[in-house]
Amino acid sequence: MQNRLKNKNTGNPGVWKGIGHLQKAIAAGDVDPRLLALVHLRASQINGCSPCVYASVAGGKKAGETDERLHSVAAWREAPFYTDAERAALALTEAATRLQDGAEGVTDAIWEEANAHFTEEQVGAINLEIALTNFFNRINRTVKEPAGQTWG
Repeated sequence: MQNRLKNKNTGNPGVWKGIGHLQKAIAAGDVDPRLLALVHLRASQINGCSPCVYASVAGGKKAGETDERLHSVAAWREAPFYTDAERAALALTEAATRLQDGAEGVTDAIWEEANAHFTEEQVGAINLEIALTNFFNRINRTVKEPAGQTWG
């Protein structure tokens, strides 16, 4: 795959500064980085974003995530490797990411399950991670960013 965007630093440092603020807000939510990597990975799998799949696996491994869990996240409902809290976060991830598929989105049941396992700050951070991942997935798919490359 050939990247369509030759200069990723488009001359607008405010974009990267804004993204940095979002990443700091996610980190301030006090969510385990391994869980955030699983959330990032699952959304990126759904969207078919190879550079984000690549980055989330690398980030998950750096945070201490196991190959077993990273390889199985696409089938998290059937795999025995995830806690109830992780399952709630992955269900939230899928529901929020599949909006374009015509799915009903985040139902009250999905939202309530996430809130049963996480604080309001943590749910906010997870939700922001989902949104930021979908943002990057769409940019990367549009510019044909190849896996193994990095932004910024």
